[in-house]
Amino acid sequence: MPKVTFPQLPVSALFGISKPSGPSSMSVINDLKRLVSASRLFIDSKYASINAEKLYTKSKDDDAGEDGEKGKDRGKGKRRKGKGRDFEAKIGQGGTLDPLADGVLVVGVGKGTKKLGEFLDCVKEYRTTCLLGCETDTYDSEGMQVRVAPWRQVTREKLEAALEQFRGQIQQTPPIFSALKMNGKPLYEYARSGTPLPRPIERRAVTVHSLELTHWIPASEHTYRFPEKKFSDEEREKMEKALRGVEISADAVIRDEPEDLSASSKAVEGVAIGDSADAGVLDVPPAFVLTMRVSGGTYVRSIAHDLGHALGSAAHVVTLTRSRQGRFALGPSSNTSTPVIASDSISASAEISKENVGEPDETAEEKKEEQEEKECVPWEIFARALEDGGNEEPDADGWREWEREIMEKIEIVGGAPEK
Repeated sequence: MPKVTFPQLPVSALFGISKPSGPSSMSVINDLKRLVSASRLFIDSKYASINAEKLYTKSKDDDAGEDGEKGKDRGKGKRRKGKGRDFEAKIGQGGTLDPLADGVLVVGVGKGTKKLGEFLDCVKEYRTTCLLGCETDTYDSEGMQVRVAPWRQVTREKLEAALEQFRGQIQQTPPIFSALKMNGKPLYEYARSGTPLPRPIERRAVTVHSLELTHWIPASEHTYRFPEKKFSDEEREKMEKALRGVEISADAVIRDEPEDLSASSKAVEGVAIGDSADAGVLDVPPAFVLTMRVSGGTYVRSIAHDLGHALGSAAHVVTLTRSRQGRFALGPSSNTSTPVIASDSISASAEISKENVGEPDETAEEKKEEQEEKECVPWEIFARALEDGGNEEPDADGWREWEREIMEKIEIVGGAPEK
């Protein structure tokens, strides 16, 4: 790895990390703050040394104990220098990812935090795996079953045809189980309490620059299943009551739509549902992977939900990966929960969709961002530093592995960090 030098330390910066599925964005940023605050790359070396001593000495202490005594004296006697709160780096992120989601999370340090607003409305790229036949309250697999619907009538060809209505400029209605507020109250509180909405959920205009089906996954080739938790009749009634506060529509009557098993038993010649060892597979719907390039504010989960309705079925998200946010993108070897496209690139799909929907060409700024693409740092590198950084010897210049990785991919923001 070539040696990286900076004209002045500490620096303010932007960089991307590859968030794993599971932890919240806030917990990832809090963990990252511990490392950043212990690095002379981002804060004054005097304060960095104090924080580094605490951070990396704790790592050594955690590994020293035996027989259940690991970390027993964690942190004891480490606040030897200074009083009150130690100096910490200013850090933030440019667009939250749900715990289920993985992929690009843009991080700003110091004055870089003032640039994070640029990434809320920028063009983003996603890959998502969706499962047919089931609708959930959160529109993803983290929620509870709200409704099941027939899915055997859906084919790959029908799905591809249905995608056309979701390309270009579209109107989206955010999920009622979301943190968006109406009259100061989160929407999910209306749904859970059965309080009628005071007005319709405001639809928002978004742009879907490209939307392609990249994988059709038969039941025999995946292990995705419906969430085990289901809405009770009381919870369904409350949700219906909330929706009926503004209008009575098909969506305001939430009922399961049983599959016609007499017809579906003919799907596999000579085998009826429930009559063979393959019945478990036959009762599982196919999954599919979508790749999309969208404007800021687009709800990927809503696209999956609405697509299920357009197919006369239901669908929810089971994996979600943000592969690009502005000029920050996942590297080719990034380990994500959503399958990578086998042959086509997102940019190629985008060009096809622009022709189909009459979308304008990329702006000069968007083209510039693609040319100046910044690869994200894998989270595993930071996780290693947090777990056993105390056992890692810095290089000849005093840098640790995670610092060297960031220095290779960093975008410097003018001026030293604010104190």
